[in-house]
Amino acid sequence: MSNIAIVGTQWGDEGKGKLVDLLAEHADAVVRFQGGNNAGHTMVVDGEQFISHLVPSGIIQGKICFIGNGMVVDPQVLIEELDYLESKGVKAGPDRLKISEKAHLIMPYHKSIDHGRERMKGEKKIGTTGRGIGPAYEDKATRRGIRFIDLLEPEVLKEKVITILDEKNFYLKNYLNGEPLDGEAIIAEFTKYAERLAPHVTNISVELDQIVKSGQRILFEGAQGTHLDIDHGTYPFVTSSSTVSGNACCGAGIGPKHINGVLGIVKAYTTRVGAGPFPAELFDDIGDQIQSKGAEFGATTGRRRRCGWLDVVLLRNAARLNGLTGLAITKLDVLGGLKTLNICTGYDHQGTRRDDFPASLKVLGECKPIYETLPGWDEDISGVRKFEDLPENARNYLKRVEELTETPIQIVSVGAGREATIVLENPFNK
Repeated sequence: MSNIAIVGTQWGDEGKGKLVDLLAEHADAVVRFQGGNNAGHTMVVDGEQFISHLVPSGIIQGKICFIGNGMVVDPQVLIEELDYLESKGVKAGPDRLKISEKAHLIMPYHKSIDHGRERMKGEKKIGTTGRGIGPAYEDKATRRGIRFIDLLEPEVLKEKVITILDEKNFYLKNYLNGEPLDGEAIIAEFTKYAERLAPHVTNISVELDQIVKSGQRILFEGAQGTHLDIDHGTYPFVTSSSTVSGNACCGAGIGPKHINGVLGIVKAYTTRVGAGPFPAELFDDIGDQIQSKGAEFGATTGRRRRCGWLDVVLLRNAARLNGLTGLAITKLDVLGGLKTLNICTGYDHQGTRRDDFPASLKVLGECKPIYETLPGWDEDISGVRKFEDLPENARNYLKRVEELTETPIQIVSVGAGREATIVLENPFNK
């Protein structure tokens, strides 16, 4: 028996969706344990692209999927996604998708507040997706959130919406200069959502425990990346949930002893969407080339991703925080054609070398990357399926990443499709 957690090691967009889709073949259940529809996982199966924002990627493989209590869910988006999957021939009924009764709902006022705050901040905005994720987590922390179990109890739902809407409307109107919302309209809207989603709602902690006891395998699917973690990321340029592997337990309702390995997904270079410090960012033609060749646009927002060299200060930080047992390198093919490759091995802060990842954004913003340069390769590696068939310089690049992070590489991705993957060691077989 082996249960594996998959997490992003950078600032998200590392290619977790493809890896979850790939490894779901060896799992019996897939669980998403945090975040909301601010994440987007893109999978390419037999040349056809699938994008999921809430439903775990394992649904494509026909696995039982769970939306954990650590998530915040926009029911309208979820229903649209279920309809989209069904239209693609992917079964996503109540027997395939289970929703935690303790997961919190994103309400219309959460989205209105999200947009209003970003509008007021102007150039100082954080760069949220505007999906209402942060405000929903705020209400969860202040014990004013609405959960799926409330959605199933009409009188409870009505009371909670009416009670909280007075405060939200006052804030929207008098501080954010926005339009107040109609409580009765919200209640009517969410009553319809309840009719559609009620069959999916259950106590997933109990169901996951039964899966573990039966000796079946679970894959825990994280969203975003380690350095967007609310505690350990580049705060305040972070998401509103804990993205590290430890939250797989809290966000799904399962004990730590049941997670046997943690696979960290890392892009062969580094990208970031939105604002925030990025020491290894490129502002030259190479950065533009990586951005173009890698098609670096956010799956959720469509925003252009900032690109830079691989940063192992970032990776070592992620390895420690997550307890990584293996790495999966994605988009290695994008680096093909570059004569030399740089790896950021440390930071220069005002003449002093730093090998740790600073908590201070002021310090991090002043850090300059210290690079180690390796020779690149010209060959197109998108058709390579064995490690030994990779160009020597590509193999050396991967080996150097292993050495610098002290973490074994288990999987290498050389293209978007499921088949464009080199599996050195299946994490489930550890």
